[in-house]
Amino acid sequence: MLLELAKPVALLLCLLSLYALFHTLFFAIEDPQIIFQPHQALDDRVIHALRLLALSAAISLIGGIIFREAEPYPPPRLATTLPLLIFYWATGIMTALFFAAWFLETHYIFSPTVHW
Repeated sequence: MLLELAKPVALLLCLLSLYALFHTLFFAIEDPQIIFQPHQALDDRVIHALRLLALSAAISLIGGIIFREAEPYPPPRLATTLPLLIFYWATGIMTALFFAAWFLETHYIFSPTVHW
């Protein structure tokens, strides 16, 4: 009974921690002229995002354990539980988007030459 109530709470916490990570990576720029500032702002943002990534991984792992314990015998593998699958997909997509945005910002968006 208690595990069935803990499953939605664990899933909600997993999603909220991934949302905080997404917000930190993509929407945490206070100054729109960050390209003209030293690289310290980008380094601080990446360090903060890595800390949130570790926190989100821990929350997803605990949620995966809760989901696995709620299943009947034989329990599924921990890596195939819903919170961990969401974590794998979300971090993979966010990593790809972060590097694509970083590349486009560096080479195309603020460049004075036309690349087309």
